Amino acid sequence: MKRRMFITGLALAPWTKIFARDVDFKKVFGRIQFVDSFEDYKVQVVTAFADVDVQVVTAFPKSPGQWQIVTAFPDFKIRIVDAFPDFRIRYVENFPRVR
Repeated sequence: MKRRMFITGLALAPWTKIFARDVDFKKVFGRIQFVDSFEDYKVQVVTAFADVDVQVVTAFPKSPGQWQIVTAFPDFKIRIVDAFPDFRIRYVENFPRVR
C-alpha cells in the first residue's frame, strides 16, 4: 500500500511543477497595467488573507506593495481573476507590505 502511494506520488510530481507558480512578491511593484490577456501574473482582489497589501500611488512606486496604475510602458501586466490566482492582494491606504 505504501509503495503504491509512493509510486503515484512520483508520477504526479512533474505535473505539480507545471501548475505551481513560484512568485516572489517582493519584486512585483512599480508601474502596473491591468490587462485581459497576455498577463505576467493573475491576481485576485480580496478583503482578508491577502499575500500582498497594495497601496496605489500616483508617482514613484519604490517599495514592495506600492503600485502605480498605468496604461502604457508597465513593469508588470496584471490580470484580475476570481479563481486560481498566482497571488492575492488587498488594497490599503497606508503601510503596504508583503507577507
